[in-house]
Amino acid sequence: MNDFGIVFALLGAAASALVAGAGSAKGVGMAGEAGAGVVTEDPSKFGKVLILQLLPGTQGIYGLLIAFITLSQIGVLGGSGDISLAKGLLYFIACLPMAIVGYSSAIRQARASVASMGILAKKPEAFGKAMIFPAMVETYAILALLISMLAVNGVSGINI
Repeated sequence: MNDFGIVFALLGAAASALVAGAGSAKGVGMAGEAGAGVVTEDPSKFGKVLILQLLPGTQGIYGLLIAFITLSQIGVLGGSGDISLAKGLLYFIACLPMAIVGYSSAIRQARASVASMGILAKKPEAFGKAMIFPAMVETYAILALLISMLAVNGVSGINI
């Protein structure tokens, strides 16, 4: 029964990396499809389009960061991997904000990036304003990163 602690902790780390990464992959793909259309019409906009396309990719990086922190806390990357079932469940729960919000915000950020590419296509001088819309979505991914990071580090200090 004690082995299930490490299983749940690993599931949390995997969910954080995989679910947030899947959202980023989908988001970057959506933005890339729209960006290709903009660059086809005006190749000089490639750099600005690339920035808008990359924005939904940050959630996958955040999910990977939470997975690394969790793996180092539970001893998979060195140390003892002996953790209780309760602690394993707490690690799993601590990873969920980044997994869920990462997936959701990456897709919504991609939609905002696609809309911003429309602005860039019609009014290139408004690129700064166009960047604000997808950047606002990033706020929620950062909040999820912070809560998952604090929770994972908090769980490591609990003696159960």
